[in-house]
Amino acid sequence: MKKIVVLIMFLTVSFCFAQKVERKLIWEENFNKKKINESFWNFELGDGCPNLCGYGNNERQIYTKTNHEIKEGNLIIEAKKEGNKYTSTKITTKGKKEFLYGRIEARAKLPVGHGLWPAFWMLGANIDAVKWPKTGEIDILEYIGRDPHMVYTTLHTQDSHGNTINTKRTEFPTIEEGYHVYAIEWTKEKIDFFVDTTLVYTFNPEVKNEDTWPFNKPFYIIVNLAIGGNFGGPDVDDSILPQKYYIDYVRVYQ
Repeated sequence: MKKIVVLIMFLTVSFCFAQKVERKLIWEENFNKKKINESFWNFELGDGCPNLCGYGNNERQIYTKTNHEIKEGNLIIEAKKEGNKYTSTKITTKGKKEFLYGRIEARAKLPVGHGLWPAFWMLGANIDAVKWPKTGEIDILEYIGRDPHMVYTTLHTQDSHGNTINTKRTEFPTIEEGYHVYAIEWTKEKIDFFVDTTLVYTFNPEVKNEDTWPFNKPFYIIVNLAIGGNFGGPDVDDSILPQKYYIDYVRVYQ
């Protein structure tokens, strides 16, 4: 009997090791230079006008090159109110670093307060050709200050966008405290979303076509801190500003 139990345990462990995906780090940004590395990153500037005012969400911020600093190995994006304007920073790897499949993760510390909307997300690299939502969108992290302790993980496709059904709102009572890792594990079959080591959502549609699964082509990475907007909330509590969004690193494994 003991031999049978030992054999079962051995086979179980062997199966688990066989199932484990070994990944290699292929790109990382540790924010250890004095300035944003513009061989990796683009600054997106302005308010989206005239083509997409408010970035399609009635967001209230103007993106600048000056609402951030790099300090002690962190990118720190600062949301401010300057006069009657809100300012922040948004960076993307579009055209510079684009990825198909793998584990994409960031370690970050969230800003808090009503009206803030920090995010770590991805868009299809073919967005200029096919436009949104056909290009696809992967929201690895969205947090909105008006809904504390909640992390949103979402996908947008041609089949489901706007008030998408492909989303999960997960409660983490201490998410505002310290740093947390936000990640996806992305294969040709599915996308798993993680907060730290917790699997919070899996997207794996039975029917995969260009409308339900645009996730079979390269995507680029976006980090930003929006203010207000349809999702962030039309009202902004000015008393909490300025607020800072800390990004320790971004890593990609394949």
